[in-house]
Parts: sequence; structure tokens; C-alpha cells
Amino acid sequence: MEKFGFLSFGHWRAVPGSRVRSAADALLQTVELAVAAEELGAGGAYVRVHHFARQLASPFPLLTAMAVRTRTIELGTGVIDMRYENPLYFAEEAGAADLLAGGRLQLGVSRGSPETVLNGYELFGYEPSDGRTAAQDARDKTGIMLRAIDGAGLAPADPRHGARGLQPIQPQSPGLRRRIWWGAGTRDTARWAAEQGLNLMSSTLLSEDTGVPFSELQAEQIQIFRSAWADAGWDWQPRVSVSRSVIPIITDEDRVYFGQDGEESQDQLGVLEGVTARFGRSYIGEPDVVAAELAEDEAVRAADTLLITVPNMLGVDYNAHLLAAFAEHVAPALR
Repeated sequence: MEKFGFLSFGHWRAVPGSRVRSAADALLQTVELAVAAEELGAGGAYVRVHHFARQLASPFPLLTAMAVRTRTIELGTGVIDMRYENPLYFAEEAGAADLLAGGRLQLGVSRGSPETVLNGYELFGYEPSDGRTAAQDARDKTGIMLRAIDGAGLAPADPRHGARGLQPIQPQSPGLRRRIWWGAGTRDTARWAAEQGLNLMSSTLLSEDTGVPFSELQAEQIQIFRSAWADAGWDWQPRVSVSRSVIPIITDEDRVYFGQDGEESQDQLGVLEGVTARFGRSYIGEPDVVAAELAEDEAVRAADTLLITVPNMLGVDYNAHLLAAFAEHVAPALR
């Protein structure tokens, strides 16, 4: 592990015990948590994007706000659902936000995950092309977005304005192309990501199951990605991130919230959109135990970046405490 950061879904609910009761709370506290994470030495502040839900949904204004309050921490997404995106507008927004962030964006994109609504992307005006699935359309849009970020000429110039040839999207942000990640849920999509020259972002679930523990299946996915990357002949080294729920139990408050071991300490199987999926376990317990268990996690060992999913509804102070506990008591065992 070279870097660790947090991944927030940005939930908000006006329910007893919640310290994030509104959309404004979720947005403003995400910015504050990024500031706190930078101060304690974390390497990344990442946000999940989920439409039609009381979670974070419009990443670029939020990432820009995080950028102006921080100086060194990476700012990312995990992930943006490309089914909902206009790829050229995405490229413009990403270029502008990355320039404002001084080149610190790490943008995870993908087909997205199961939703609380039916075909929500169609309400955004994006229906799959004839004969194409939503997943295929997401990949097609990603290809257009990558060409735009690469600076390819896309729009014919109007000669009446003195220009000639195909014009690229503006603004361009140097280096952004190498900081785009694909959120892969299977081994095959990890291979595809390598072929496209995208970094690999692997989550706490995989939408396939081979009967082996989650960490082994994810480690196999990472190995397939690295092999495909080498075969593709890219002249730079990719990054790989994995996400884990990690709660070092240190204080009485930790014990109240998370002190009861349960099913979360084991892998879980479920069915998502008709496909068997394997969910990774949570790491909850005394810091030395958590550190030892994470050190044995094959996928954590294979990745360079670990994203810790945070219980954001417990507020900035509590989540900063969790990150500080991880940095002091767990991270040294993983480096």
C-alpha cells in the first residue's frame, strides 16, 4: 500500500443519531472531511456518485470545492456512472475541475451499480443505441470521453471564424488522461480496462463468484489486469485501488457503534440484477488484529491504493478519528 484515502457515499437522513441530515450537510461535510484527511496525512478523498438517492450525485462542483480548500490530497470519484453522462460535457467539466485542483483529480468511471430507480439514465435523455446494452453504451461513452480528454479534434471548425480542421474540447488539463480509472466488477472488465489504458478501481463487491474468498478473487482480477496491461504495451505504469470497510476499535464510542461482530466479518453472497455477486468482508476490531488481517488480504497486498469506506452519517469528527486511527495503528503494517 502506497496510499490510503477515504471513500464516502455521502448519505444523508434526518433520523435519530444522524449528523448528516440534509444534502447541504452531506456536501459541506465531505469538503471538511477532505480537509481533515489531508491534515492527518491521507492520500485521497473520494466520493461515490449515485443518482435518484439521498447520496452524492453531482461530483464536479463538489470536487472543485474540495480542491479550493486543500492543497495536496488527491480528489477522486468511485465511480461516476457513464450511463448518465454526456461524454463531451464530462470532458469539459473534468478538465476545468482538474485545472482548479492543480492536477489532483483521480476520476473513477464505470457502467455504474444497481439503482433504486428503473433506467434512470433514460430520464437524463440517454437511451441505449439499437442493439446495444446500457453497459456497452457506457463503454462507448467512455471511449469518446477519453478521446476528448486526450485532445483529439472532434468538431469541424467553421471557416467563417478563420479556423480550419477539427477542434478539440477545451479546456485541456495535462496529465488527466492517465488519471482516469475504470470501476471493474469482473475479471473481464478489468482486462478491458487495461486494454483501454485505464487505471483499475476495484470495489467491495464483484459481480461474479467462483467459490473462492473475495480477496483471492479480487487478487486474481488484479493479476489479470496487470497482465493485460503488459500485453497492451502501455509506456507507463497503472495504479490499482481496492476498497475496504475498516474500523479499528479504540474508544468506547467505537465499541458502541461497531463493537458487535456479526456477518460483516465474513464474505457475503448476493444476487444483483440476476447475477451472483460476492461482497467483501469488513475489518472491525482491535487495531493490531485489523492490521494483521488486512496484511493477509491478497488484494490489499496487490493494490497500491486502499480506499476506506466511511460511515459518513456519523459526522466529520468521528470519521476523522477513524482515519487517524487507521493512519497510526494500521497503515504502518501495510507499507
